[in-house]
Amino acid sequence: MKAEARRKELIGILLSEAEPVSGAVLSERLGVSRQIIVQDISMVKAMGYEILSTHRGYLLQKSPLCERVFKVRHTGAQTEDELTCIVGLGGIVADVFVWHKVYGRITAPLNICSFHHIAQFLEGVRSGKSVELMSITGGYHYHTIRAETEEQLDRIGRVLDEKGYTVPEL
Repeated sequence: MKAEARRKELIGILLSEAEPVSGAVLSERLGVSRQIIVQDISMVKAMGYEILSTHRGYLLQKSPLCERVFKVRHTGAQTEDELTCIVGLGGIVADVFVWHKVYGRITAPLNICSFHHIAQFLEGVRSGKSVELMSITGGYHYHTIRAETEEQLDRIGRVLDEKGYTVPEL
């Protein structure tokens, strides 16, 4: 894995965790030494991310990324296209959530920020390990999308709209 992709993955891990993540865990998950993790953390901090180094690990304090929630609806066959559009335009699919009539909001963190993550997610669904959360709400669901700029989020929204995936809020 190249350094840029590894750092993006590192950011995704820290974004998805509420508790500190140890250097050893990051090292194992990213397949590099702890020394490389320390260097990557320094580079990520230089990119504007506020990362706190604690005795229990690294904790992301605040993300410099812009964030927007999109309400969407599509079929399971269109999931790959939806995720590819978002990631291809520089977005990170932070989570998916649905509004269930009995349980209320049901949320699952995704942190899909690369085509590799998309493949992993789709493999999990296609292998029968689980079904997509949207299956319990007739395809309706929400994604929290993060990107470096509001313009990127605008572009993602336009493309999702052009493909007919977005659902207007009433």
